[in-house]
Amino acid sequence: MAGLAVGALGDVTGSLWTSVSVVPVTGSTNADLLSCGGPEGQVLVAESQTAGRGRMGRSWVSAPGASLTFSVLLHPVSVPASRRGWLPLLTGAAVASAVRDVSGVAAVLKWPNDVLVGPRKLAGILAEQSGDAVVIGIGMNVATPADALPVSPAGLPATSLLAEGASVSREALLAGILRELERRYTAFRADPDPGRTGLLAEYRALCATVGRSVRVELPGGGVLSGAAEDIDADGRLLVVPASGAAPVAVSAGDVIHVRLLRHPHRDFVVRDALVPAAERRPGGVLDHCPLVVVPGEPANRVQVREPGNGGEDDLPAFVSAQQLSAAEPAKRS
Repeated sequence: MAGLAVGALGDVTGSLWTSVSVVPVTGSTNADLLSCGGPEGQVLVAESQTAGRGRMGRSWVSAPGASLTFSVLLHPVSVPASRRGWLPLLTGAAVASAVRDVSGVAAVLKWPNDVLVGPRKLAGILAEQSGDAVVIGIGMNVATPADALPVSPAGLPATSLLAEGASVSREALLAGILRELERRYTAFRADPDPGRTGLLAEYRALCATVGRSVRVELPGGGVLSGAAEDIDADGRLLVVPASGAAPVAVSAGDVIHVRLLRHPHRDFVVRDALVPAAERRPGGVLDHCPLVVVPGEPANRVQVREPGNGGEDDLPAFVSAQQLSAAEPAKRS
């Protein structure tokens, strides 16, 4: 495949982004920018990384010409240390929004910053700090065929934009991500309050973790199981333990989605009901699936597959309640 063409990125440089460089191969774009230092706004793209890294010390495999792997160098000196944990979350929101805009694929976030399509991992993000410099690395599967996708060390099935039915240029995707990231970063740098800037509300709406039953593998080997209730002002995941104790604020950990309960920041309701008679519906087997009622839809229409993050635009096709045979028609909450 042809290498990424910087000239096709358009007008992304000249404001925050001062330079965009492309190298054919390197160990890690994060390590390169951290070691070189220099002014804020440098962007380094690699066609291939031999020592790419993800969160929790995991490796990241990039397919030359089919992946988009790059890092950006930031100097968020005006952002208090206590709020810099928002930078990777902010980046996740920027990436998901750019993917939606450029490709039409309904990307969502798994806390803190994995980019998913349904339950499948599309991209990963890693932020590293040295002094007042923060380097954020992004790796995304763009044009990797479904049968060539890497196996995720986290156990999540991988996907690519191509596998999701979208054919987009890496240049358009990179330009879109840089624009979305610049807009959010400059606003946050000027006012590092995620509530006032709207970042907290945006992240909540994109986060597929909120409203799920989760298992969190904590640093040190501990495990927390419960319901992911919300994201707080510091970007921490609030988990209500299965015991019913007070919510626990999780600042670091590996989250595993167990089951969708409800999403307080999206307009839908989940009913914990099985559809044992649905397997007799002509043309498909829909046995043992949750019913999802979307208030904007007619009350007699339900969705009967895993609903991703619960956004109406992200749901698979609806079927009428009558098609579920003996299943009770869903009622609007």
